[in-house]
Amino acid sequence: MPELPEVETIRRQLAPRLEGRTIVRAEILDPRWTRPEPPASVEAELCGSGVERVGRAGKYLVWSLSGERYLLMHLRMTGVLLLDPLADPPHTSVRLNLDAGHRLIYVDPRRFGTGHLVLGARARDAYFAARIGAEPFTPEFTTEYLCRVARGRTAPVKSFITDQRRVAGVGNIYADEALFRAGIHPLRPAGRLSTVQWARLRGAIEEALRAGIEAKGASIDDFRHIDGARGSFQDRFLVHRRAGEPCPNCGRPVRKIVVGGRGTYVCGHCQRTPRLGGTSARRPATEATKPQAATPRRAVPPDRRPAVPRSPRASGRRSRSGGR
Repeated sequence: MPELPEVETIRRQLAPRLEGRTIVRAEILDPRWTRPEPPASVEAELCGSGVERVGRAGKYLVWSLSGERYLLMHLRMTGVLLLDPLADPPHTSVRLNLDAGHRLIYVDPRRFGTGHLVLGARARDAYFAARIGAEPFTPEFTTEYLCRVARGRTAPVKSFITDQRRVAGVGNIYADEALFRAGIHPLRPAGRLSTVQWARLRGAIEEALRAGIEAKGASIDDFRHIDGARGSFQDRFLVHRRAGEPCPNCGRPVRKIVVGGRGTYVCGHCQRTPRLGGTSARRPATEATKPQAATPRRAVPPDRRPAVPRSPRASGRRSRSGGR
């Protein structure tokens, strides 16, 4: 799924080409894209709208349109925006014809992407308030904020920082890269990180995201630029998707484990595995665990031991059936 660097790359490419243009025609071919709003009503609102600004919030593209209307786009897993393609590829979901003969299409094989049109800044802010938390590179994204929202949380720190309601824009790739940079194991409970560790992780998150933006995103599967080109951050991964390869710091093999149902890449030496106490904090099956010691047998008190028949010869006495 495109994360903050990939969406920011698309925003930077679209903004100079779309801002100031007018949408002269809109065709929404997949009704899932606007659900629950009917496509026809969204098409009518888009037609004739001027594109004033192309922004971003977390993983969302935010189109500010004339008349205080906002188109909130999420690419999800396989969504791609292409500007002026020679032909419409398969799985084209949306066509937007712009003035000056330009055309923008949205392609989505898995059909998970969304495009919500909201009216007014208040509706836009309410939409995001219910879905995303503090965003890196903003004044709200502080160590104090992270400590506060993580307090008492037992979820693994990777699951915590990929929860969009806590940290906006971070997904599987950049969580792995940030945790490695910070030297923090992804299974460590979020509520057990110290202030110093959160400060280190906060800086590492922004460092990993900045590296992704500079490389114009990571193209592992579906992500493409608006001209169809690929990003290059996948060539600079430190640990993500590098299982079995040497850690760039210590040279030991990078391992793949599972955290929150997601494939996760970690150096067990540079990111020390936490001691997870209690029965509920079990490591996933891919984590190496020590064999359990055999449970010692309890001594049985003499008065509770079962009686064992004694041989008359052994006791030196005659049986009751025998005579003197």
